[in-house]
Order: sequence, then C-alpha cells, then structure tokens
Amino acid sequence: MGKEQKIRPDGLELPLVEEFFTIQGEGYHSGEAAWFIRIGGCDVGCNWCDSRFSWDPAMHPLTQVDDIVEHALESGARSVVVTGGEPLMWNLDPLCEGLKQGGLKTFIETSGAYRLSGAWDWICLSPKVNMPPGKEICLKANELKVIIETRDDFKWAAKYRRLVTPQCRLYLQPEWSSFSSVIPEIVGYVKQNPEWKISLQIHKYMHIP
Repeated sequence: MGKEQKIRPDGLELPLVEEFFTIQGEGYHSGEAAWFIRIGGCDVGCNWCDSRFSWDPAMHPLTQVDDIVEHALESGARSVVVTGGEPLMWNLDPLCEGLKQGGLKTFIETSGAYRLSGAWDWICLSPKVNMPPGKEICLKANELKVIIETRDDFKWAAKYRRLVTPQCRLYLQPEWSSFSSVIPEIVGYVKQNPEWKISLQIHKYMHIP
C-alpha cells in the first residue's frame, strides 16, 4: 500500500493514475477515439481485473482537476472516458463541469458500487458480484456491460437486464484470460437472447493502450 493521503471531498483533486488519447476498445463506442482519464482507487476487487495497478489511490498523485481538464482540452479529443479503478469512489462533479464547459462529451465506466456524481453523456455500467450497484445508476445506465467468466455470470447478466431501462444497450464481454472457453457459450446465449450483443476488447487485439 502507498502512503496515506487525504483526498478532498469537494472533488477538486483526484488520484490520477494515467491519462492518454487512444481508441475505445469495448462496448457501444468501440473503435472511436477518446481521451481516457484513469482515476485511482477501487475496493471491488475483481480477481480478473487488468488494471490492479490502479486499486490503491495512495500510489497515485493527487492532481488538480483544473490540470486534468486542461490536458483533456489540449488533447484534441471530442469525448472523455473516465475510468478506474472505480472512479465513483470520488466526487466527480467538478471534473465533469470543467470538461463540459470545454465542450467535451463525458463518458464513464463504472461498477456502480458508489453514489453517482458528475453529469454524464454516457454511463457504461459493468456490475460486479462483490459490490452490486444500486437502483439509481441502473435506471440511468446507457450501456450494460457484463463480463462473462463462468456460466453463473449469465444469471448475473439476466438479473441486471431486468433492472436497466428498455433503452439501455446490452453487452456480454468475455473475460480475457477465459476467452477460448467462454466465447462459445456467449455466442450460444446471444443466439437465444438477441437483445444482447458481444463486446470484444479490440484494443488488446490491436496492441494499443
């Protein structure tokens, strides 16, 4: 664990892991260019997480939101994806306000385990068994993305399908290390439940961040 640091509740500083311009590799906006902001901190603890380096917020420098916004505006991107870790551990109202004032679209990727803050053009909800999301974010989600590692995850997907709105886009995504074993099952499930689509992590195939 890193050295203890006090994170301000007003959201004017955030533990910044990394920020970069890349191609969205998953879900509805897959293939589109976006500026990514990865915020440190996560206690959901998924065993297959590919960004464990972000879990401990104390390992990452507290950064002024004004500086984070400035970098996003300078990137030339039209949209910003805020991810983690679990970004909703922190107050994201000031970050969203700054990004929107700069004319950028705001997207978030979250497990929904914490109260929603920030004003978002797109909410990608990826619920996790360890810390399930609340009803509020389910009703606001634009996209439901469920990671499939075992057959039990299909039951989890079906549960949250009933909790989101009819307008929410539905995606099943194979857990990367289990791809070969689960993709035939996902294909079969989508054939029987065509309201779902398959999300692949195309950035990993293209070897880009």
